[in-house]
Amino acid sequence: MTYSSHGLTSDATLRNSFEELEEKSLSPFACRARNSRGREKPENSCFIRTCFQRDTDRIIHSEAFRRLKHKTQVFLSPTNDHFRTRLTHTLEVVCTARCISRCLNLNEDLTEAIALGHDLGHTPFGHGGEEVLNEISETGFHHAAHSVRVCTRLEKNGKGLNLTQEVLDGILKHSKGKHGSPTLDRESLPLTVEAQVVRIADLVAYVNHDVDDAIRAGVITTEELPKSTVELLGIRHSVRIHTMIRDVIDNSVNKDIIAMSPTIKKATDELKKFLYNDVYLRPEIDYAVQKSKNLLRQMAEWMIKNPDELLRHTRSLVPENQTFNRTLVDYLASMTDDYAIRRFKEIFVPHYYTFPNYKATEKAD
Repeated sequence: MTYSSHGLTSDATLRNSFEELEEKSLSPFACRARNSRGREKPENSCFIRTCFQRDTDRIIHSEAFRRLKHKTQVFLSPTNDHFRTRLTHTLEVVCTARCISRCLNLNEDLTEAIALGHDLGHTPFGHGGEEVLNEISETGFHHAAHSVRVCTRLEKNGKGLNLTQEVLDGILKHSKGKHGSPTLDRESLPLTVEAQVVRIADLVAYVNHDVDDAIRAGVITTEELPKSTVELLGIRHSVRIHTMIRDVIDNSVNKDIIAMSPTIKKATDELKKFLYNDVYLRPEIDYAVQKSKNLLRQMAEWMIKNPDELLRHTRSLVPENQTFNRTLVDYLASMTDDYAIRRFKEIFVPHYYTFPNYKATEKAD
């Protein structure tokens, strides 16, 4: 990178240098910042950062991002400090996605922004909370779509983060669910190859760290993992991740489709199926999930009967044309596990008060 030492931060010299470096070094399939489709609300470019670097900073400094540290990944209200939370899951996705993008000469800044923002709309209590909000919402609920809503309508007191279209598209299309494939056909591809990277990195991260956490919790043992999966991917957490990442890189070089080899994809799918069928539904986990779902349902029912109490706790002004149901869903989705439990106690657990100015009087004879 070359640039003049004069006026580095008072003109676009630095940003232009970054953009020129992208032009020279990135793969023909990479998305370049100069070619971004822009933002919903046009704004002046930063002198220092590319548009995707700027999006990364906006996401990291958002309130929704900070709340991820107290939102469940799999284990609810963990007493073990080493269990993953939604925040540490996000960081592992970032790590995996950046590695793949770097090796494929894709845009690491765009990849990082999508990965950092992909779960901003997740509910308290993991996917159990998401199921409850899908029941409650008049229009349905999915965390990927709600992540986009957080970025466009809820952050900054309703102003949104005004992210680029590429980042929002990647956030929206990252999710696979129980039966979804980590790779997509050409008819359903996101706008960028970097978004494909985040989609597959999300899978690589969670199938491995959820197994790791389940073993740490004593819910399963390594001996219970599918033998065919262990033989192909490895017995250790780090070896499995390394195997998957290498396979993605080897099968995606000089291509506009991010893919795994059929063999490794089959083994990854088997590990994912094992998690959904033999780990997530274990009584040790499912019991806590059901309790958390009941907690959210009871709070929702109470707030529907006491709408003024909900509005009293909303931090920003509710748009005039917004339905009460939409406000309720936004409020519940924003909660951390800890805050949801505190609000539940405030609403349903009796409180005993002291009266410091009260003086007992003796009864007259």
